[in-house]
Amino acid sequence: MRSLNEMLGMESYAYWFKKTSTLLFIFSFTWLLIKIIKLIKQLVISNYDVHTTDNLKARKIYTQFTILERVFIFILIIFGLGIALMSFDSIKEIGISIFASAGVAGIIIGFSAQKMIGAILAGVQIAIAQPIKIDDVVVIEGEWGRIEQITLTYVVIAIWDKRRLVVPTTYFIEKPIQNWTKSSSDIIGTVYLFTDYKVPIDALRKKLTRILKGTDLWDGQSDALQVTNATETTLEIRALMSAKDASSAWELRVHVREKMITFLQKNYPESLPHTRVLIKNEGETVPPSKKK
Repeated sequence: MRSLNEMLGMESYAYWFKKTSTLLFIFSFTWLLIKIIKLIKQLVISNYDVHTTDNLKARKIYTQFTILERVFIFILIIFGLGIALMSFDSIKEIGISIFASAGVAGIIIGFSAQKMIGAILAGVQIAIAQPIKIDDVVVIEGEWGRIEQITLTYVVIAIWDKRRLVVPTTYFIEKPIQNWTKSSSDIIGTVYLFTDYKVPIDALRKKLTRILKGTDLWDGQSDALQVTNATETTLEIRALMSAKDASSAWELRVHVREKMITFLQKNYPESLPHTRVLIKNEGETVPPSKKK
């Protein structure tokens, strides 16, 4: 004799209600774990301000938690989907057989998704070893810019002219890069001048100090002017100056270069590079027989 549920057709409804509630619980629990991860990240990074001048530690923490957050969210989503699918009996048998042959499946997936897995592992390595950090100033492929975003598989670099350079994470593990802010945000800038041998070095050195003291871009640490090379026609003069970060250093170099050139033009124009021509026997005349 059939039960009351069978007579009323409620058995199928109960099955789907149970499955739906199970899936909602799995997805809700996964969503809750993701929110907890995001909350922990916000609580940690809220104690560090990446917009301050000396923000090295803040950028380290921000980079680590940003990448690790993506790693944990990726893992949670995969596990959530896997558990949800395993709740169905028909799919559960397939899942068990897949887990039983995980070694073979791992080899197949490894060969087919080698680059993607390598990029993800490189992203995790960047989070731990930190060859680059958020807001680092780097030179890559001849381009100067700042690290704007770091994901598991690629890094976005904001170029100084507002372009964006997208580079795979494996690039930072396999190839050398210039990181101007790896250990600190302050940096030393250089300005090269090419002058005549008549240039007054001491006057240039004093002028450099006055220029640096007259601008807020200088951090008051480094101030030097040296003759670094001498060719047959010109002197190579290098001015060294320090700034609190790479952006300030760039502006300071441009400012010093313009002021130094203007100083030479107004006060010592004979010190600018020029070509000398020495004429000997100026009064001697050329015999007509030798004229062409």
